[in-house]
Amino acid sequence: MPEKVGFVGLGLMGRPMARNLMRAGYDLVVHNRSRGKVEELMSEGAEAAESPREVAESSSIVFTMLPGPPEVREVVAGEDGLLQGVVEGSLLVDMSTSSPVLARELARTAREQGAGMLDAPVSGGDVGAREGTLSIMVGGEEEDFGRAQPLFEVMGNIVIHVGGSGTGQTVKACNQIVVALIIEAVSEALVLGSKAGVDPAKVIEVLSGGLAGNSVMEAKAEKFLSRGFEPGGKVESHHKDLGIALEAGREHGVPLPATAIVEGMFGALMAKGRSEWDHSALLTLVEEWAGHETG
Repeated sequence: MPEKVGFVGLGLMGRPMARNLMRAGYDLVVHNRSRGKVEELMSEGAEAAESPREVAESSSIVFTMLPGPPEVREVVAGEDGLLQGVVEGSLLVDMSTSSPVLARELARTAREQGAGMLDAPVSGGDVGAREGTLSIMVGGEEEDFGRAQPLFEVMGNIVIHVGGSGTGQTVKACNQIVVALIIEAVSEALVLGSKAGVDPAKVIEVLSGGLAGNSVMEAKAEKFLSRGFEPGGKVESHHKDLGIALEAGREHGVPLPATAIVEGMFGALMAKGRSEWDHSALLTLVEEWAGHETG
């Protein structure tokens, strides 16, 4: 019989991920800061909990999908947090993009209480969350990974155990560096091509067929061309993610100069009131600097 599953954090990513678990036959206990999203899943058969602690008390395995490190710390270790409700043998799985340092800290605390904890951030955006095609990078004990793997496979099509606690978050930081730098590079290419008189759609078509082709450009092509920036991955979220990457670089003595530049560009977009825009809105910053709009 499937384990009783808890899910905390029903935002842009968490809600479709939780829904996919329900469709696969898992009984879900859910909690979210705003009640409306809980009620939406309750109408589909989920059980509601009033706090993260209550979720942990009602579930043997609990997933979290939260905005960032402060929220992860609060939900896992804060007052009425998950660690106040876990029992021996519980498993916590944080799928947020968070800090490797915090992931290791919380995993140690969970072990002291007889529970396991995995850090399992994802890549694939809201489309991957809805379609169950996320890439999931998992740090933690091999035994805990094996226990969670069937549930991961409901939510993603690439599931890789990358090492011990914190390594999932480290790999996600690496992922976010690459995604951000590709978005910035494509933005530069589109503005250069367009200002020189080339149709941006033709630029993307040509780049997609050669060595420069990549899945980030493919996924964001419509947004680049329409200049419609409804969020899949938000500017403010990617700014946070690159901050985590830079912190990891300092911890391990790895210079990340291009990452620092693009992190600053995301910060500039936030200062312009574009925090909630899709991260492909880096295009608009390059456009403004060039004095040319591609669309």
